[in-house]
Amino acid sequence: MKTPEKVSSISTIHHFLGLKRPKNPLVSVFNFDDVKLYPETILGAITTDFYVIALKKDCAGGKCRYGQQYYDFDEGIMYFIAPNQVFQFNDILLNEVKGFVLVVHPDFLHGYRLASEIKEYGYFSYKANEALYLSEKEEKIIFDIIDNVGGEIDGNMDTFTQDLVVSNLELLLKYCDRYYNRQFLTRKKVNNNLLSKLESLLDDYFKNDNLLVNGIPTVHFIAEQLHLSANYLSDMLRIQTGRTTQQHIQHRLIEKAKELLSTTELSVSEIAYQLGFDYPQSFHRLFKARTSVSPLEFRASFD
Repeated sequence: MKTPEKVSSISTIHHFLGLKRPKNPLVSVFNFDDVKLYPETILGAITTDFYVIALKKDCAGGKCRYGQQYYDFDEGIMYFIAPNQVFQFNDILLNEVKGFVLVVHPDFLHGYRLASEIKEYGYFSYKANEALYLSEKEEKIIFDIIDNVGGEIDGNMDTFTQDLVVSNLELLLKYCDRYYNRQFLTRKKVNNNLLSKLESLLDDYFKNDNLLVNGIPTVHFIAEQLHLSANYLSDMLRIQTGRTTQQHIQHRLIEKAKELLSTTELSVSEIAYQLGFDYPQSFHRLFKARTSVSPLEFRASFD
C-alpha cells in the first residue's frame, strides 16, 4: 500500500471529492450523490485530522468490495473513523452508492463534554470490515438525526447552532452504540462460531510450548489470528460472555496454573515461567486477584 495521503482540513476533502466548499470549516454533511468521482480518480489510502461517520447503501450491482470482503449494500452499513487512522478505499466508486458522510473536526467539540466522550466510543477503532449493519427502522432514525445536523449547518448560523449540532451528534453516537450492542447479540451464529475459534486457538496455544517460548499471547495477536480488530473482538466478547479478550486469556492462564499447582511439584516460580510470565511476582498478583488466594495457599488446600 502506498503512503496514505494526509487530509488535514474538511475543505480539502470537499475539494478532493468534487464538492462545494463547506459552509463550516469544522463540520460538514454531504451525500454520496453529490460526490464527483470517476474510475481514474478512485481514492487510495488516506488519514485525516477529523472524525468521519458514514452510511452507505444501494451500491451499483447490489454488492461492493469493502475492506477484505464483499457486502450487500441493500441495507445501510455504517463505519466510523477517528483522526489519524488509515482508511483504505478498495475498488469502490463513491458515486455508485447512496448515503451520507458526516465529518467533524475535534476543534468543533472544544468546550463540550463530547470532546472527551467521543474517544470512549470503541467503534471508532473498528476496521471497515466490522461495520455496523442497520435495520430499516434503525436506518430511518440515523437519517433523521443527520437531517437535523445538515439543516443546522446549512441554515443561518446563530448562537444555538453549535449546541444543537453537538447535541445531535451525541444522540447519533449513543444510538450507534446501542445498535452495535444489538448486532453483537443478534449475530449469534457468527459470534458462537467466533467463540469456538477463540477457545480452539487458546487450546492449541496452551497445549504446546508457546507460553514458555513466546510468552503470554497478547490481545493483538489473538485478534489477528481471528482476523478482527482488537477492540471489536473485546467488545463482542464482553457482550457475549461478560469478559474481554484480555480477561479470557487471564482466565485460561489461571485454569492452567491451577492444574499445574494441583498435579505437579513444580515451584511457583517454575510455574510462572512455564506460563510465560517474566516475573513470578506478576503471576502471584494475577492469581491472587482472580482467586482471592495465593498460589501456595491454593496448593496447600490439596494437602
